[in-house]
Amino acid sequence: MRKYNWACIGCGHIAGEMAEALEQKGMNFYALYSRTQKKAEAFARRFGIEKVYGSIGEMLGDKSIDIVYIATPHNRHLEYIIKAAQAGKHILCEKAITLNSYELALAKKVCEENGVILAEAMTIYHMPIFKEAEKIIKNQSLGRLKLIEVNLGTSKEYDMTNRFFAKELAGGAMLDIGVYALSFARFFMSENPTEIKSVYTLAPTGVDEQAVILLNNGANEMASVTLSLTAKLPRRGTASFENGYIDFESYNRSTAATIYFNDGRKPLRLESNPDLSPLTYEIEDMEAALSGENIMRLNLTKDVMEIMTRLRSEWKVRYPEEE
Repeated sequence: MRKYNWACIGCGHIAGEMAEALEQKGMNFYALYSRTQKKAEAFARRFGIEKVYGSIGEMLGDKSIDIVYIATPHNRHLEYIIKAAQAGKHILCEKAITLNSYELALAKKVCEENGVILAEAMTIYHMPIFKEAEKIIKNQSLGRLKLIEVNLGTSKEYDMTNRFFAKELAGGAMLDIGVYALSFARFFMSENPTEIKSVYTLAPTGVDEQAVILLNNGANEMASVTLSLTAKLPRRGTASFENGYIDFESYNRSTAATIYFNDGRKPLRLESNPDLSPLTYEIEDMEAALSGENIMRLNLTKDVMEIMTRLRSEWKVRYPEEE
């Protein structure tokens, strides 16, 4: 496979994890841009990045760059997606890919017009455990999907100035952690939910603090989704079918899952290498997509963004960019 040059926008925690994932594959970011020059230079030294650019335009003008990875706060994603697309760069953008479905539609349009691939860095769509489970589901041995239960709860310091609660940084449970739980549900559902119910609590800043969400689609596949920024929950996801269920451990970065059969057969254990970063599979699939494989699942990203946009609209959670 051809060697591709990756560039990074942003140098926060998740950018560091992606740099480490590239290192596991014997690679490095080729170039880096951050609005904070000192942080960018320190990040580049840490990960052996060849080029640090002082402006986004200068970096995107580098013809050697093939793929741009965007790891900024959510409210900056659309701006950088459009600039990267217009520069002819393929784009892997951190979740949530945009603030809302209207931004995603615009991003998708610009990328199509410029002939570049746009994808969300959603681990669930690329990890081997999920791909293996998908094959088993497709062979019909589990029957039709009936019910999904999935949760994600963290215990963040109740400080309204940090990014998790800051409206000006597109904070809130939905875009930060809800995107994982809803992506898990949508991965297994045969079609997007049409019936969506919820109860929720808002933080003093006006962003969503926690919620319980119920989904149902035209195939009568149902899901229960629980989210919280202030109550820690086990990261479990279960998809229940007519003939058994699949239980995922730490599903957003899962290296193990177990299939339990209703007919008494011995449970089937699915495992992948726990020492490999889940982000390595995003890298592999993105590079394969550049070779023509349609595996980045932007259609599922679109469906999840529609759910999140609808819910935030009902909750009246709006960010400054949406006013």
